[in-house]
Amino acid sequence: MIIARSPLRITLGGGGTDLPSYYREHEGFLIAAAMNKYVYVTIMRPFTEGIYLKYSELEHVATVEEIRHQIIREALRMQNLRTPQIEITTLADIPAGTGLGSSGSFTTALLKALYAHRRQLIHPNELAELACHIEIDRLGEPIGKQDQYIAAYGGLTCFTFHKDDSVTAVPLRISMDTMFDLEDNTLLFFTGYSRSASIILKDQNTRTKNSDDDMLKNLHFVKELGYSSKEALETGNTLRFGELMHDHWEHKKRRSGGMSNPRIDEWYKLGMQNGAVGGKLVGAGGGGFLMFYASDRNKLRHAMSKAGLEEVRFSFDFEGTKAVFS
Repeated sequence: MIIARSPLRITLGGGGTDLPSYYREHEGFLIAAAMNKYVYVTIMRPFTEGIYLKYSELEHVATVEEIRHQIIREALRMQNLRTPQIEITTLADIPAGTGLGSSGSFTTALLKALYAHRRQLIHPNELAELACHIEIDRLGEPIGKQDQYIAAYGGLTCFTFHKDDSVTAVPLRISMDTMFDLEDNTLLFFTGYSRSASIILKDQNTRTKNSDDDMLKNLHFVKELGYSSKEALETGNTLRFGELMHDHWEHKKRRSGGMSNPRIDEWYKLGMQNGAVGGKLVGAGGGGFLMFYASDRNKLRHAMSKAGLEEVRFSFDFEGTKAVFS
């Protein structure tokens, strides 16, 4: 049996500039952090022929072409299985649709497990690129590349998305004190809403492709906020980072009417009045997790708990996608 795990992520700055519709014309930049919350994929060889899949649904089919799960189907197509005899199971610490990049984490974990199953090594950059190829090129999802890359690499990492589709990954150069400060004072609260990132990102993707002036100005500004966040964190100015997160959220909301809702706005305001320096919805928006950087985390925790929001505590992951047992 092979067990592979892939971390979920939070975005620390520049989110939204990793979509091909933007970076192929203007180059993208963002900072992402991997969390110790994971998607797991197990692979084993059953006693009987066929493909056995266990996720939110159960599938037992004879051929790859019959598989309903699109990502698994495309990944197995790339493996060129002649006589399928494989069982794949997936589990996750946090459900999909909550803004933490679960789809990209699943795809990288699946590919890592398939490579380990065949006793093959794969570099994090190749792993991320293959995952992007499946989701963006083969399945046509209007998504970006950050989820696959931060899942593959782990850590706190700066990504530059070049016009030729190549990606440069560089560790965020922060002190241990700053890292612990960031880890201790960055808080996640589940809003209770889940959503499809593809639906929200489709509008951004279309408007960017059509050179919509407001959308491009918004993304240019958010990219500059990403660079400013990098500088703030690398100089240890975490309060400035929190303020930049607030600016990011204000611009992010302008991209789509579905980015927030009155209830989320109310919770955000409550957080800002009770110890938060800045915050935003993680991921494409519309639901999932509210992330805050806090100057008084105990006050913020109390206010959010009283409002009925559940906190998910985490630390950073520095291993990326890995086979944890084989």
